[in-house]
Amino acid sequence: MKEELRGKLKNKRNLFCGAARKSADAVIAKTFFDVCGAYERYFVYNAFSSEAATSSVIDGLVAAGKKVYLPRVEGENIVAVPFGKTGKGAFGIFEPKGQAYEGETDVTVVPLLAVNKRGYRIGYGKGYYDRYLKDRKTLKVGFGYGFQIEDFQEDAWDEPLDVFICENGIYRFKK
Repeated sequence: MKEELRGKLKNKRNLFCGAARKSADAVIAKTFFDVCGAYERYFVYNAFSSEAATSSVIDGLVAAGKKVYLPRVEGENIVAVPFGKTGKGAFGIFEPKGQAYEGETDVTVVPLLAVNKRGYRIGYGKGYYDRYLKDRKTLKVGFGYGFQIEDFQEDAWDEPLDVFICENGIYRFKK
């Protein structure tokens, strides 16, 4: 079922473009800053393809003097690396160069293909973010679009989000 849902939502997300997409991304960024702008350390995915945009969020955080970290794939895991020089990494995504950060972040922003009403997400199926988020003390925030809210059953290894932000507003999940 998850594979089927991944395909369906990738297609739907690819078709969501133009002014509607730009407007949705602007609302997501504004909502994010309204809700999460007071923290100091942020781990934010570097959006690619049809994922909800993160460039304005990353730029805004850097401009505000916040500590920003981007993900880099290392083997079967992702690590947080301070924002700075990037190069093409795993899966053609631009990843940061430099030493991995070992500390905690206040907020972690993750991509998704779907999220359910209990706060569980479907990613690309490699488990990178579930492994990264396990046992971390960070506010877990998903970025996406309203049409990505779907009904599905999560797996035992899935890590729930605390918050999902989309163009329709913010969804908070009970723990």
